[in-house]
Amino acid sequence: MTVLISGGGIAGLTMGLTLHQIGVPFHIFESVKSPKPLGVGINLQPTAVRELMELDLGSMLNQVGIRTRDYGFYTKTGVEIWTEPRGIDAGYNWPQYSVHRGQLYMALLDTVRQRCGDACITTGARVVGFEADNDGVKVTAETNDGLQSVAGDMLIGADGIHSAIRSQMYPSEGAPVWGGAVMWRGTTLAKPFLSAGSMILAGHDTHRFVAYPITEPDRESGMSKINWIAEKTVDPSTGHSKEDWNRKVDIELFKYDFADWKFDWLDVPSIISGADTVYEYPMIDREPVDCWRDGSTILIGDAAHATYPVGSSGASQAILDARILGAAIMEHGPGATAAQMFEDQVLQMANRVTLANRGNGGPDAVMQMAEDRCEGDFSKLDSVLPYAEREAHAAAFKVLAGLTAEGINGRPSIVQL
Repeated sequence: MTVLISGGGIAGLTMGLTLHQIGVPFHIFESVKSPKPLGVGINLQPTAVRELMELDLGSMLNQVGIRTRDYGFYTKTGVEIWTEPRGIDAGYNWPQYSVHRGQLYMALLDTVRQRCGDACITTGARVVGFEADNDGVKVTAETNDGLQSVAGDMLIGADGIHSAIRSQMYPSEGAPVWGGAVMWRGTTLAKPFLSAGSMILAGHDTHRFVAYPITEPDRESGMSKINWIAEKTVDPSTGHSKEDWNRKVDIELFKYDFADWKFDWLDVPSIISGADTVYEYPMIDREPVDCWRDGSTILIGDAAHATYPVGSSGASQAILDARILGAAIMEHGPGATAAQMFEDQVLQMANRVTLANRGNGGPDAVMQMAEDRCEGDFSKLDSVLPYAEREAHAAAFKVLAGLTAEGINGRPSIVQL
């Protein structure tokens, strides 16, 4: 009884740790030969932090991240639209964390190797195809030694937005969907702003800036590593590459778009100019589909429901996927029944979040509401966008994404040992 996992990212590693916790053998195939702590910042919602803590990873989170205290939306001039507490400060029983994705990834990988042994993961091996039925699965993995065939009871596709498993399920799907927005991402050593644990978004739908610390302030200098994203929607005909990931760029490409974004509490031009390296990413997702299964094969994480990085739902949902699927496997054993149970529980909700993040259903939509109604005069904010409406908008997304404090605090553990 062996579960095969395609992809050793956050979803795949959490899946492996969950299977180890419930006593189910597994093997991870990871395409990268020598994993490194690449990437920038991500946020983990309390619902995902709870699951990592139930995997006994609380100390690790404190080492690699910083607790997020509040989450705020601001106009392009720095006027506060909506701010709310996060994690423990918002009444959750678990904190929210801002972390460097690469540091979290390496910590999860080290934990898998320590608890399960090096033999449970093969690096430099990419699953390129599978044959599945209700009784099991056989995968073909591309390695430095050529193609290898491996049989198992179940295949979990955790191989990201460019999933080869999904590609076989949907051969005519094509490339991810690009909506025209480009993100420039970097990290900068700077003084923390506002509460020193704040995550902020400023601007509106087509022109915005996101920033939050991912390390505690240094005791001597008082400086934190600030993760930031500068985002702007461009004409798709301008030649921006939709699939050129991790492309290093010069800030000259976009810094003038944010040259006058100097707020009393944050100097955006200084944050941008202080970065050692800046990467350009396209803002892409996948069209929702109505099935993630093929017999005993199932997709999770970005392979199943890649979404815009809005509302801290990407990595958090990937972790939840692994735990929910783990619970189904614990109840029914590896195979088609567990895959079906997982899909029935997660698919519709995840698809709704993907669509909401594209339009006016995501929590950040309040910024465009302020932009449109104030018409450049943000002194009118309270009269044209009443506080009660802002509050209702924020609450609606939590309900949509299953992120209310009452719901998370009140539910039983997903994996009940």
